[in-house]
Amino acid sequence: MSAKILIVEDEAAIRELIVYNLQQAGYESICAEDAEKAMAIIHDALPDLILLDWLLPNMTGIDFARVLRRNERTRLIPIIMLTARTQEADKVAGLEIGADDYVTKPFSPRELIARINAVLRRLIPEASAQVVEIHGLRLDPVNHRVTDGNREIALGPTEYRLLHFMMSHTERVYSRSQLLDRVWGDHVFVEERTVDVHIRRLRKALQWTGKDSWIQTVRGAGYRFSAVAVVPANGSNKEI
Repeated sequence: MSAKILIVEDEAAIRELIVYNLQQAGYESICAEDAEKAMAIIHDALPDLILLDWLLPNMTGIDFARVLRRNERTRLIPIIMLTARTQEADKVAGLEIGADDYVTKPFSPRELIARINAVLRRLIPEASAQVVEIHGLRLDPVNHRVTDGNREIALGPTEYRLLHFMMSHTERVYSRSQLLDRVWGDHVFVEERTVDVHIRRLRKALQWTGKDSWIQTVRGAGYRFSAVAVVPANGSNKEI
């Protein structure tokens, strides 16, 4: 599941440069030239990260970041500020309003991608382009492939996203509603039992590897991904 990055930048040349380098790094991108258009995009679907220019028309990037941080739905979106301001006081101001990092112009595309990778690894590991591997089970977000040893595992798009999220958040229990929000998206409205259907499909796809037991049911709570299989008293952990 490659991350979707919202670029809020009023200079077209800079937007195009960033979009090109994001594509090369395996990320999706969507652009807005001001805060109003950015908010319309965010209203439709949350991005995984925002690259936010400080000097925007009508509303500054700092003011827009404040709006995002005050809103319950958007307050956790990672933000990297882009600005020509180099004074320490400006950097502190950007970080104090809740930005996760700060990149000064002119910037190296390689540095920008490295900063994006670092923020995503820290805050949203399943949105990173980094390979995830656990005891031979390997998920490559750039090539969109899942393998066990030398054999590829065929997964549908939803099962792929579900596995990516769970492999990036091992040992933690997630409820059905939490999985719906994190895997399906906050603007997708489906029944919670839909999660059960895709869990079954994912386990079936992993069955030949012997690692289907890593997707564990925690009764009354939800699901957990653990490479340490826990066998309950009835001898099975696959019930839903």
